[in-house]
Amino acid sequence: MADLSFYVSPLSEEIREEGRAEGRAENILIVLGARRIDVAHATREKITTCRDPELLRGWLLRSAVVATAEEIFGENAPSEQ
Repeated sequence: MADLSFYVSPLSEEIREEGRAEGRAENILIVLGARRIDVAHATREKITTCRDPELLRGWLLRSAVVATAEEIFGENAPSEQ
């Protein structure tokens, strides 16, 4: 029988979390691009280096309604409803 312990290990979960974070960051940039919103280098860097899945989720939701890319980070960003 094959050893499947890696797939349920903390390291495996960490790798999956990294993949989810990268996917969300990419999705944020896709949404902003589809909406023809320019993304400054510093903003792109902040998005792509973030590893907090809940923060990225909030940014992704906001990316659908903001007028500028920088607004996804602000407290005055449109609601995530």
